[in-house]
Amino acid sequence: QVQLVESGGGLVQAGGSLSLSCAASGLSFRTYAWGWFRQAPGKGREFVAAISRKSAYTEHADSVKGRFTISRDNDKNTAYLQMNSLKPEDTAAYYCAAGMSPNRGPETYNYWGQGTQVTVSS
Repeated sequence: QVQLVESGGGLVQAGGSLSLSCAASGLSFRTYAWGWFRQAPGKGREFVAAISRKSAYTEHADSVKGRFTISRDNDKNTAYLQMNSLKPEDTAAYYCAAGMSPNRGPETYNYWGQGTQVTVSS
């Protein structure tokens, strides 16, 4: 059974940092691209970042570019999202997802985690 488990969320002051992890099991981790998405109250699911199977290609949303960095460790079956210089508008539930390619559209991903809450206070 496929399981994706996010961790690392919490409450942090504006300007601070958090590191999110997504541990995967039940699938061939190295054959999947990886994505991070977020959803704030009253808003739809928003693309954050994506990475290819061997980390040769990454992309980040304009709203987080220069502040967030996606990475993966295929030996540990884990994806990461390092978040620096956090802003109150980054407050959302963050989800990791596995798919066939590192696209921006959530409809292209096959598996999703349960999410971890990130709250940034002023």
